[in-house]
Amino acid sequence: MNIQLRRVILHVAVIVTVVISGILTQPNGALAASNLAKQPAMDVNVTLGNEAGDLQFFPAHLQFEPGRRYNLHLNNPSNQKHYFTAKDFADGIWSQKVDAGNVEIKGAIHELELRSHTQADWVFIPLRSGTYSLRCTVPGHTEAGMVGTIEIAG
Repeated sequence: MNIQLRRVILHVAVIVTVVISGILTQPNGALAASNLAKQPAMDVNVTLGNEAGDLQFFPAHLQFEPGRRYNLHLNNPSNQKHYFTAKDFADGIWSQKVDAGNVEIKGAIHELELRSHTQADWVFIPLRSGTYSLRCTVPGHTEAGMVGTIEIAG
C-alpha cells in the first residue's frame, strides 16, 4: 500500500472516531428534552388586565433563558376575557403542558384565552433566543395598549 493511501485511510479513521465519540458523549434530543422536563420549574406570574379594567399585561415585559423550565402562572382578575397571544414566542419553545382548571393540555400552544376571573399554568422550556411580541387579540385590546414583549436571551 502506498503512503498516500495510508494517509487517506488514517484521516478517514480519525474523522470517523471523532464523529462517533461526539455522538456517544452527547445526549440525544429526546433524552435531553426528558432531562430538561424533570428540572424544577421557575415560577413567573403574569396578570392579564386588573379589577379596575385596565387593558395591560402586568408585567408587560417577560424574560426567559433558553434551556430552563418555567411555569408561567397566568391570572385574569378582570370582568372580561383576555388572550395571551405570542405565536412567534410559542414557535420558539417546547410546551410541556397547560393546566387550566381540571384540564391538562399538551402539544403545541400558540394562544391562551383566559375568561373572566380564571387562571392557567403554562409549563414550557424556551429553545430559541429572540424578542417576541405579546398581545391580547380581543377586539380593541391591542389598540388600547394590551401589548408586551417576551425575550428569550442567554
